[in-house]
Amino acid sequence: MTHRGSRMLHVGSLSRVEGEGALRLHVHDGTVTEARLEIYEPPRFFEAFLRGRSYTEPPDITARVCGICPVAYQMSACAAIEDACGVKVDPVIRDLRRLLYCGEWIESQVLHIYLLHAPDFLGRASAIELARTHRAEVERGLRLKKAGNSLMELIGGRAVHPVNVRLGGFHRVPTRGELRPVREELKQALVDAWETVRWVAGFEFPDARVEADLLALAEPDTYAIDGGTPTVLRADGGTGSFPVREFAEHVTETQVRRSTALHSRLDGRLHLTGSLARFAINGPRLSPVALQAAVEAGLGDPREGAVCRNPFRSILVRAVEAVYAVSEALRIIDTYEPPARPYTEVPPVAGVGHGATEAPRGVLYHRYELDADGIVTSALMVPPTAQNQAAIEDDLRRMTQRAIGERDPDDAELTALCERAIRNHDPCISCSTHFLDLTVVRTSADSPGGCDV
Repeated sequence: MTHRGSRMLHVGSLSRVEGEGALRLHVHDGTVTEARLEIYEPPRFFEAFLRGRSYTEPPDITARVCGICPVAYQMSACAAIEDACGVKVDPVIRDLRRLLYCGEWIESQVLHIYLLHAPDFLGRASAIELARTHRAEVERGLRLKKAGNSLMELIGGRAVHPVNVRLGGFHRVPTRGELRPVREELKQALVDAWETVRWVAGFEFPDARVEADLLALAEPDTYAIDGGTPTVLRADGGTGSFPVREFAEHVTETQVRRSTALHSRLDGRLHLTGSLARFAINGPRLSPVALQAAVEAGLGDPREGAVCRNPFRSILVRAVEAVYAVSEALRIIDTYEPPARPYTEVPPVAGVGHGATEAPRGVLYHRYELDADGIVTSALMVPPTAQNQAAIEDDLRRMTQRAIGERDPDDAELTALCERAIRNHDPCISCSTHFLDLTVVRTSADSPGGCDV
């Protein structure tokens, strides 16, 4: 291999991810000694300005953390505060929350598949360029996303930052008649979701493997979305679980100078949360139609132990999860009877509450401490992208090392590989704040150098 001495490569910004940041690679004598994400988006301070607010406010305030997955923040906030107050909501209300969450899963997973990730597999620089060559497919994706948005608008009041969610339930619940037009839209969406699975199954996938532990919520009888027990599948095949209230004891965060996002470890180890983790841990509890889609996609049957650790194939898992979310939404609508009241009363209680739900990108954990008047005295939010950052760095290091060892790619190839590797994980950088400008430093024994800390 030809060594290139010291070299720096800068890319102004990473396209087709949400947020801003940088990647810095240090290559010494052909060995990637460091792959470092530098998230520089300004800190958001949500945890700080939640302090002193009423316990009724976090569901509305935290929804503003992200325009792509606001429901995840609302549901985790509601779960944590209701836990602090010792309240269990009506089962029908929980079903409606799950229905709203299905809408977010549909629109978010489809957004990633069609507009952010598919261009990588089809040699297109953007979704606009993809639409010029694959118009029918992009239109199908937009139609699917609209179905998810329709659910969010009906249940949540609007598609972005829903306004109908409140502690204990909703300000207003839909009638069965109001759900009928959405049901018809979802019937077409199920057809479109199946076609999405077949479409992405035809992509070519490079060989790769995530070596981190996998973390997802798990429930006994359903594919976890709106709650569950944090469950771990270790890289060595071992398993474990712990109560939601112990989440911060197992997933610990540390500040690093290079990033405005905290870095997380699961019991001191690298871990990954999101679609790959959910499929590995919860796959056997997919709906029959989603299990069929997984087999047709080439992922195998999770009831027979099929697990996917190839991050490039995460697009397949997201497509299967889109099928699941549509089928689950139809199931809930078909059995829906409006509750007597749109919400359960949640009186303030001094205490600490914990809540976790499955955002499209992975486990989102909230913790709130309340005083006797229901004033928030402390708040903690652990988003999935902040948890995944260290695992993404490890993924990048191994992928770039393999590429350099095989063919020593030029700057353009290396940049494209890094961008693809990051988009595999669909990072939401604004959520994790606290990407891609790429810096590659190449050194050899004749031209020493390194990365600043």
